[in-house]
Amino acid sequence: MSLKNVSIISPEPGNGRNVVALGLVALLAKTNVTSVFRPAVSCTETFTDTLLDYANAHQTREQAIGVTLRDARINKQNARAQIVSKFIDTNAQLNPTVRVIVGSDRNDVGDPERFSFNADVSADLQAPVLLTICTLHRTPQQVHETIEACTEVIVDAGTKVIGVFITGCDENQCTSLRTYFKDYDVPVWTVPFLDLEENATPDDAIGSFAAHVPADELLRTLDSPFVPPTTPYAFQYDILARAKKNRKTIVLPEGADDRIITAANYLLESNVVDIVIIGERDEILERGKRLGLKSLDKARFQSMEDEQLLTEMIDKLCELRAKKGMTPDVARKTLRDPNYFGTMLVVLGQADGLVSGAISSTANTVRPALQLIKMKPGTKSVSGAFLMCLKDHVSVFADCAINLDPDPEQLADIALQSAQTAKAFSIEPRVGMLSYSTLGSGKGPDVDLVVQATSIVREKNPDLALVGPIQFDAAWSPDVAKVKAPGDPVAGRVSVFVFPDLDSGNICYKAVQRSSGAVAIGPILQGLNKPVNDLSRGALVQDIINTIALTAIEAQQND
Repeated sequence: MSLKNVSIISPEPGNGRNVVALGLVALLAKTNVTSVFRPAVSCTETFTDTLLDYANAHQTREQAIGVTLRDARINKQNARAQIVSKFIDTNAQLNPTVRVIVGSDRNDVGDPERFSFNADVSADLQAPVLLTICTLHRTPQQVHETIEACTEVIVDAGTKVIGVFITGCDENQCTSLRTYFKDYDVPVWTVPFLDLEENATPDDAIGSFAAHVPADELLRTLDSPFVPPTTPYAFQYDILARAKKNRKTIVLPEGADDRIITAANYLLESNVVDIVIIGERDEILERGKRLGLKSLDKARFQSMEDEQLLTEMIDKLCELRAKKGMTPDVARKTLRDPNYFGTMLVVLGQADGLVSGAISSTANTVRPALQLIKMKPGTKSVSGAFLMCLKDHVSVFADCAINLDPDPEQLADIALQSAQTAKAFSIEPRVGMLSYSTLGSGKGPDVDLVVQATSIVREKNPDLALVGPIQFDAAWSPDVAKVKAPGDPVAGRVSVFVFPDLDSGNICYKAVQRSSGAVAIGPILQGLNKPVNDLSRGALVQDIINTIALTAIEAQQND
């Protein structure tokens, strides 16, 4: 079986949903290492323990549960983040081949958003959905309309329904419903009513499920093609997991900022990266203690007064900047700047990358990198790309941070760099060179610039999926592309959006971020020999965590 995750959710969870969950877990456990995950449940429920009796991944109840129902009700966004984090960590511990995700149970406290929350979590966990609908007191038409309404919610969340269980049926309903849904878009199975809360046992449920649901048909459905969505929560925790697999050392020059050391504490506690913090150990640990940070002592602290290290740095800085007339006295003064000092740690091989900008300006972060780490051979300029985590996928937007008015060579370079960035983060690069013109619909010098840049990109990398010049709507929407760029294989499917100047790039990424709720991670500084990344001075702790993790992944590419 190629499918790794499957989610079972219902708008009215209860006996029927539980019969399906038990039947599916028991079936899969016959031939797969099968784990169970409950994203949000009550502290007092016992059904999770029953499911674990039939799963075979040897997991604990704690490993099977994300958050409490109360947590999910009060702060859904925070709950989704915790659920994804727990799911990824637990999977790493258990290494199952199949993961059955079972949605929330019935609860005396009403939550009108519970079903949509379960749909969102299914997308976060990159799982297709087996929908369960109860037929009690419903006609076949009403069951049909309920399925359609629930499917709309699930699709809007970013995932899809691959099969439907109609539960609570008597024998006559089983026959009539199978006839009614025989030509439905996805398989529909009927399951008789069983009262697990009164007289039926879990074994009764499993036996009834096996008698009414053809195992081969269900397994084929579970193995059907599925393109996993990538929600912002899924992407953020995926980059943490990827960084953790091959730990790199990242230097943080701004040890005086509480957000920086809080982010460092989280990453050290989770063993995602190794950290070097510029500053005095005792002072930083004392601040960390006041903030309640318990893992900060795992960091390496580097004093800027370390004379032995300074001597080595001064010699190297004079060597690198000899043509600019660098002297030991000027080098010593230069190294009083934490960004220069931190960058020299990367140059000397004591760190694999650097993250700064929570206090410093972009210029102060980039300047030392350009002077000391330098650009990759053949690169025309450094550029800044954002990973835009949208509802169900991730796109690359560039250049949104560095180059004011790139010429054709620079714009082509930005496109090629951005395609490499996409690949580094498992995004298939399909590049759109943006303009107010689509394939010649408009004329002017700005269009000519994009035409030239597109030609250069095509010449340098003829195998790259590329379209340009193209308007944003034609790059984004398959429907618009059919009208404005009919037949073009990239239009409407662009994943890397290359803007013609800094104005348009910066405005667009912020407009998308603020109006759609997208998570913008970056800017990633492209074109340097070693990764150095810039933070916004308004960065939140989670932004800093994300940026440090993606810097580590960039460093992995250098291996």
